[in-house]
Amino acid sequence: MADVLPYKPRAGEIPTNPGVYRFRDADGRVLYVGKAKNLRQRLSNYFAPLRTLHERTRRMVTTASSVEWTVVPTDVDSLQLEYMWIKEFDPPFNVRYKDDKSYPFMAVTLGDEAPRVIVTRNRKIPGARYFGPYPKVWAVHETIDLMVKAFPIRTCSDSSYKRAMQTGRPCFPGQIGKCGGPCSMTVTIEEHRAMVDDFVAFMAGGDERFTRELTRRMLAASAAMDYEAAAKYRDKLSAIEAVLGKSALVLASDEDADLFGIAEDELAAAVQHFVIRGGRVRGVRAMTIEKEIDISSADLVDQVLQRAYGDAQDVPRRIIVPTLPDDAADLEVWLRERRGKKVEIAVAQRGQRADLMRTATLNAQQALIRYKTRRTSDYVARTQALTDLQDALGMSEAPLRIECFDISHLGGTNVVASMVVFEDGLPRKDQYRSFNIAETTDDTDSMYQVLRRRLAYLDRPEEQDPEEQAVEDALAEGVVAEVKRKPRFAYPPQLLLVDGGQPQVEAAARALRDAGHTEIAVCGIAKRLEEIWLPGEDFPVILPRTSESLYLLQRLRDEAHRFAITHQRKRRKGDITTVLAEVPGLGAARIKVLLKHFGSVTALKSAAPAEIEEVQGIGPVLARNIHSHLSTR
Repeated sequence: MADVLPYKPRAGEIPTNPGVYRFRDADGRVLYVGKAKNLRQRLSNYFAPLRTLHERTRRMVTTASSVEWTVVPTDVDSLQLEYMWIKEFDPPFNVRYKDDKSYPFMAVTLGDEAPRVIVTRNRKIPGARYFGPYPKVWAVHETIDLMVKAFPIRTCSDSSYKRAMQTGRPCFPGQIGKCGGPCSMTVTIEEHRAMVDDFVAFMAGGDERFTRELTRRMLAASAAMDYEAAAKYRDKLSAIEAVLGKSALVLASDEDADLFGIAEDELAAAVQHFVIRGGRVRGVRAMTIEKEIDISSADLVDQVLQRAYGDAQDVPRRIIVPTLPDDAADLEVWLRERRGKKVEIAVAQRGQRADLMRTATLNAQQALIRYKTRRTSDYVARTQALTDLQDALGMSEAPLRIECFDISHLGGTNVVASMVVFEDGLPRKDQYRSFNIAETTDDTDSMYQVLRRRLAYLDRPEEQDPEEQAVEDALAEGVVAEVKRKPRFAYPPQLLLVDGGQPQVEAAARALRDAGHTEIAVCGIAKRLEEIWLPGEDFPVILPRTSESLYLLQRLRDEAHRFAITHQRKRRKGDITTVLAEVPGLGAARIKVLLKHFGSVTALKSAAPAEIEEVQGIGPVLARNIHSHLSTR
């Protein structure tokens, strides 16, 4: 085992800021989430010589294949972000830092007559309002103990509450001052409900109006020489300030905003989207953009906002960007339509917003550096995979263009095939093709038919496709916006890959021979043992399990399978609709209602006319016609 991890960041690449980091495996799964006051100092411990690491730590870092981090303004923010990511990703190496069930929450049972605050892991309490999650149970109890001093709401169990209300004797927590509900015999249900509303409002946004109000009451009581009341207000004020001190604000406590930090160069850009609600960072989203053309920073911001809010439901009151787009006013109108209220797009110039923008921009700069580094390494990996395939398959050149074919059917019906294309190790989705196969005897015959149809295009490279001729005619007439040139289908691949073993490979080789294109290499990948089969060979080629070449072939096979299944389902759905459309009086709207009600045509076929009649919009005559028509199919 090598003593240095291959994904170790370069010297100086890791920032010294506080933040949260994630280790991922080769499939992208998050293995471990941690926080640090100094990311560089903390992460350097993981990249020490492997022999010096604890066994569990060594197993985690050797299982991982990458590490990433997010910089945050304060240590409190890193704590909050760590909780959020642990809850979201449930990393396997974080199990020892939490209970074996789920994270605890603080819940207020608003559905009860006298709501209470509890610690729970149950997220399905009817009418409850949840806050958290918290990493430890003691952290929830500590927060509740501080909060009930300022907002004395009920904490006792339902059984204690009922017993107290029936006997007129306060519950035990009420007797020792730990419960302020009606069971303590000090407040009415209505007064208690008002305190619960204040508790929820405070926890939802840390509303500082409570601080101002308690301060006013304390000063008024002191001026009136009611020192006992002033002392109570003082204690409540101390409790509120203690809770507020445990959570750092990045903006004003009543501010909801989205902030975009952007780092760019001539070829690419990285975006860090900070979601701020109630003045606190609630989430971080990241994206990387490849620039196809040279665009200004203002245009880049414009495209980022369109992508971020094109289908979004949660549009905040304010959007903070590094550069104002040229059409900012139009964007504000567009966003207002989605939000239903005014939206402001602003540039962070000073104060808290400028500080947070610097933090987001720093994250974007780090992300851009990592992206460019990984892009280079990805290119090296792809090149190595193609070179390894060339050697393993005995090809004269590396297969820069690979086409993979897969057959899909449902019990021998609706037989379709897919063709996916990878060039230079990357998918070319604009050149994917699907085929319908009308008549066939088996999968090998289907494969032969499809490859003959595809290879026929290679024999007429100079012959223009009717669609291409229409494009040329339109261009000659000056019509540009209404036509779209289709990528040529006559470009030859260096390698044909089929999903299957020896029989499918032999069928593909026969199609190549009959088409006169034996210069194209062919192989198949069998699912069971991931064996690579070549025509005329009795034994398969076994590629190393960890090799980039095998991973590339697996990606091709899986993509072809996905594309074939998608096309087959669309065709089957179209057949179902066609069958039902033949029934007189049954239109598209009623067909949709029928399929939604029964779930499938099979269920509809087995339904009696009386059952069909129960569907909205289906009368007795139409129900009998549907049943009669499907019975003859």
